[in-house]
Amino acid sequence: MAPTFKLVARAPKADLFVVPVFSGARLGPGAQLVDDAIDGRLAEFMQETDFDGKRGEVLAVPTSGKLTARAALLLGVGDEASFDAAALRRAGAVLAKRASRVASVATTLLDAVGSDIDPGLAAQAFAEGVCLGRYQFLRYKSEAKRSRLERVFVVSANNSAKSAKVRAGIARGARVAEAVSWARDLINEPAAAKSPADVVDLARVVARASGLKVKVFAGEQLVRARMGGVLGVGNGSDRPPRFLRLEYAPAGAKGTVAFVGKGVVFDSGGLSLKTAGGMETMKTDMSGAAAVIAAMSTLRDLDVKTRVIGYVPLVENMPSGSAMRPGDVLTMRNGKTVEVLNTDAEGRLILADALSLASEEGADAIIDLATLTGAVTMALGEKIAGLMGSDDAWITQVSDAAARAGERVWHLPLPEDYRRNLDSEIADLRNISTGGGAGTLTAGLFLKEFTADAPWAHLDIAGTARSSSEDAETSKGGTGYGVRTLVELASTFRKP
Repeated sequence: MAPTFKLVARAPKADLFVVPVFSGARLGPGAQLVDDAIDGRLAEFMQETDFDGKRGEVLAVPTSGKLTARAALLLGVGDEASFDAAALRRAGAVLAKRASRVASVATTLLDAVGSDIDPGLAAQAFAEGVCLGRYQFLRYKSEAKRSRLERVFVVSANNSAKSAKVRAGIARGARVAEAVSWARDLINEPAAAKSPADVVDLARVVARASGLKVKVFAGEQLVRARMGGVLGVGNGSDRPPRFLRLEYAPAGAKGTVAFVGKGVVFDSGGLSLKTAGGMETMKTDMSGAAAVIAAMSTLRDLDVKTRVIGYVPLVENMPSGSAMRPGDVLTMRNGKTVEVLNTDAEGRLILADALSLASEEGADAIIDLATLTGAVTMALGEKIAGLMGSDDAWITQVSDAAARAGERVWHLPLPEDYRRNLDSEIADLRNISTGGGAGTLTAGLFLKEFTADAPWAHLDIAGTARSSSEDAETSKGGTGYGVRTLVELASTFRKP
């Protein structure tokens, strides 16, 4: 459960009082109360402990019961000039992690933000940081140490008009973080517990609670829908594939955007079998699907005015006597044929069907999220997703939304002269390129073949979907990357 937030005008009784300190040990709002509690010796104390206020740095201050709170904590937030929404999100996460052993916290962090930043956006970022910093996946821990943090008092001297924006921002941030946490839970769940049918069942529950329309393709329905990629990849598993379509249709919607999420619930590589080490994290290969479902769960609550359709192909890629073989040819929904030369390049095959359907149904713009290529991780690491697409205006809109949401992307090209590397001797194209290098770009070019004329963007989240370490609001394991960007994109959507 996420903590509750309360906006107050002065520091209340709490277990911990957290105040910001900027680089150079410059005290932020509320620090005077801590200074008074130790008889004006705070500057001396910081100097003795070599506390400078660097971003993420913390220092407990022994106040001997002279505060309304039981204890005080200085939280370094870095340079004052760069203390923006992203820095505030990180600070909120650090606060939540440091306060995991107490039930209540009071903080003046929001008052440290400059007047040039919208108070609602700042409050949203802070709430997201606190909730995501508090996130834990403990379902399979026999001796779990759960965070005890339940209440966060936001101390602010803002006027009433500003307070209304702050309250609305906090509520929005908490709701978005709830969706990210849902996605993280699903991503972190062992593959045995999330078959394609299991994910559909979970999505139905979400849809009922969120006012979404649901349509599911299974068995002969997939055959009639010409989902050659989904059927080809899913054929090797005893757990049959599904194709999930979710729709959010508010009254008076002025545009339609399609969200497409790769949903490989486990990827062994198929007959092109991965190594043992390569399979260790493959329960996370459905992170794009989790992001789409989670993001769509928020749309009604956030009063989004855009119509959004989610397309989620769900498969398990396994080796068996019925698995697709290297050299097989699949016919995709749009009629194009694909020679499969590596069964571990399966994500693009199921996305081909989803993108074809999205373009057929007339979306004004399409975005897909997929843990698609190891090459993007080599290029951009765990913190930046690769962004590609067919329309400059749509790419800019996606990039701007990601920046506001605090999820980093980097625009990569789709060079047309690389397309020949996907030419097949016997089919319209092959699922891997000839030659070496540019694996991320050629994968993007493959997907482009199935988008028709719709403005389309692709986020390769193979690096960002999972983190090997804790880093502020980013958890170890599944990150839920993309949920915040999709929510922001739907909330601010303009037809490109």
